[in-house]
Amino acid sequence: MSEMKLMFKTPDDICEFVNTVSRFDYDVDIKCGRVTVDAKSLLGLMQFGVNNVLELRVHSDDCSELREALEKFAA
Repeated sequence: MSEMKLMFKTPDDICEFVNTVSRFDYDVDIKCGRVTVDAKSLLGLMQFGVNNVLELRVHSDDCSELREALEKFAA
């Protein structure tokens, strides 16, 4: 499992993030506090809002391509 801290600054960032992670076959979750949602769910991510530090969990050890694609959202 690979983890990464993320932050979205605008709602458009959330849409771009969902479009990016949806291209990959990995199981990906986002956690904020005690709530965990599927990172490919736009509505699930919208509940967290913007300007919050979120924890990305990728359920694969070989996800360097995904990590590079998401680097702009790193917190």
